[in-house]
Amino acid sequence: MQLANLLQKFDGNTAKQFTSGLGAPLVVLALMGMVILPIPPFLLDVLFSFNIALSLVIILVCVFTQRPIDFGIFPLVLLVATVLRLALNVASTRIVLLEGHEGGDSAGKVIQAFGEVVIGGNYVVGIVVFTILLIINFKVVTEGAGRISEVSARFTLDAMPGKQMAIDADLNAGYIDQDEARRRREEITAEADFYGSMDGASKFVKGDAIAGLFIMLINIFGGLFIGMYQHSLTFGNAMEVYTVLTIGDGLVAQIPSLLLSVATAIIVTRENDKQEMGDEIRDQLGNKKALYITAAILFTMGIVPGMPNFAFLTFAAIVAGYAFYRDWSAKKIAEEAIKSEQRTEPVSTTAEQKELGWDDVQQVDVIGLEVGYRLIPLVDKAQGGELLNRIKGVRKKLSQELGFLIPAVHIRDNLDFAPSNYAISMLGVTAGEAELIHDNELAINPGQVFGALEGVETKDPAFGLDAVWIKRSQKEHAQTLGYTVVDTSTVIATHLNQLLTINAHQLLGHEEVQQLLDILEKTHPKLVEGLIPDLLSLSTVVKVLQTLLFEGVPIRDMRTIVQTLCEYAPKSQDPDVLVAALRIALKRLIVQEISGNTHELPVITIAPELEQVLHKSIQAGGEDGAGIEPGLADKLQQSLHQATQQQEAAGEPAVLLTSGILRPVLARFFKQSINGLHVLSYQEVPDDKQIKIVSSIGQ
Repeated sequence: MQLANLLQKFDGNTAKQFTSGLGAPLVVLALMGMVILPIPPFLLDVLFSFNIALSLVIILVCVFTQRPIDFGIFPLVLLVATVLRLALNVASTRIVLLEGHEGGDSAGKVIQAFGEVVIGGNYVVGIVVFTILLIINFKVVTEGAGRISEVSARFTLDAMPGKQMAIDADLNAGYIDQDEARRRREEITAEADFYGSMDGASKFVKGDAIAGLFIMLINIFGGLFIGMYQHSLTFGNAMEVYTVLTIGDGLVAQIPSLLLSVATAIIVTRENDKQEMGDEIRDQLGNKKALYITAAILFTMGIVPGMPNFAFLTFAAIVAGYAFYRDWSAKKIAEEAIKSEQRTEPVSTTAEQKELGWDDVQQVDVIGLEVGYRLIPLVDKAQGGELLNRIKGVRKKLSQELGFLIPAVHIRDNLDFAPSNYAISMLGVTAGEAELIHDNELAINPGQVFGALEGVETKDPAFGLDAVWIKRSQKEHAQTLGYTVVDTSTVIATHLNQLLTINAHQLLGHEEVQQLLDILEKTHPKLVEGLIPDLLSLSTVVKVLQTLLFEGVPIRDMRTIVQTLCEYAPKSQDPDVLVAALRIALKRLIVQEISGNTHELPVITIAPELEQVLHKSIQAGGEDGAGIEPGLADKLQQSLHQATQQQEAAGEPAVLLTSGILRPVLARFFKQSINGLHVLSYQEVPDDKQIKIVSSIGQ
């Protein structure tokens, strides 16, 4: 009863699971059996026939495979077939030496057939034929295939970084999705693994060819010794019997070996295009001009007296006929294509219009990074490149600081660039570029160092500080002298961070603002629903937020921003008025970004008389500062620049405190000319902050 229950549970799936893992152990046992145990002639015939059939299947699969990597298991199959053939050599050697003195089919019908029929029973002919096959296999096919495998593996691995970067660029540009990018990466990995395996597998074929030669020599001399001293055969009889059997055995093994060598050569010499080998040969050898010239040469040779006229003239006719057929087929296909276009597109201009579409219009990248070919290792993780992680870190940091998601950086190589150059673009316009020295470190002079360094003098791309490119071995020495030493990935990442911070307002658009409002609506639905479009348009909100970012104010406190807009929008739709109201509402955040949590705020002020002059200039010339007299503007800029440098030297922020009317004008006026200067109005200073006047301009 228990046995019946057990058999009932042992269903088909269980049997399949039980037997699915037995294939490899059975093959290993079979190979061990052929090496250790004597095999009867009949079973040896079956195994030799199977070996020849397997070799034929492998070479035909190589011929009909469209791409080399489609036959990715070929290196493993090559190894198994080689080991099988060597095991058969051991088994056949045993039976030839043990039973060869009986002659005939003592070693099996297959060996007998190859020894008597193929070479006519003449062992001298057999040795010559076997030697020729061995030379062809070893020196021509195997050696060439091995060299091609080695070069293909090297080139494939060297090309991986560029291919990976092209996939990342297409993914970042939106040309492909994540699934397609994953599929392409897997294909590149499979291609690298395949050619790497083929580089090693070609050594199996070469070793097999060498082994065939030694096995033949050992069998001949061993047979002579056994025949003459153990079976009392004469030298002539022993030479004839054992040499014929040995040559037959060698040919049975060498022919499949040659087939596998040719299969290996076919695989490694194929182009990685999705096309069968026959189609490739027909398309690429079917050059009409070459065929007609060949036919003419064959015809000329065919009419020369003494030549085999019939053979040459026949092949001349065949080649010329095939060239004519190819020409006629190409014209017919072209005519059919023209007729098809005329049926579908009666007017040629219409056809031209339909050939183009919006997909042909390339959109500009919001943020782009182009690198020269020597900088490709920086973005290749396989080569230890850290730039992708650094850029991801920059985006994450800025997104958290500014309050919106920084778009992805589209990276691509540019062969028009100098090899070590890179360029950062925003909305299709180059925002910054520089030249790096790969595998070097950049030693930046922060303002006070205690010695000079040997290297290539340059400027830090991000902040324009004096710097020197040095060898990595000089890093510790440079740090002891007071230099700030960074690698090339950090140089690019810092430059990118600086440009994104300065131009953050260009990255914020309608989609980003709408997403911010959608996120806020999940927690404060009543606050958001009354803003757009009842109080303000989305474009106005975008303009206001862009102005805040332009002035260095983060927009991560969207609750306060929307609440303030809802409060002031009924009073004014002017973006400048709304920005002023928002800055007052966000004053704690603004001052904290400038001076941290200190209770004292050092400020630079403008003398009251000078403020009055500036007020009048603005009233006369408008809010863009055009009314300020050039000489006055230059003196004001010089004074502010000097005061800013003094604050930076003291390790304190440079803050210009002025009236609410002057603040936006002066902020725009000095944004590009004086780095590090913050312009605040009196209303933007929190009540809990103590003001310390460190300088007064105009006194």
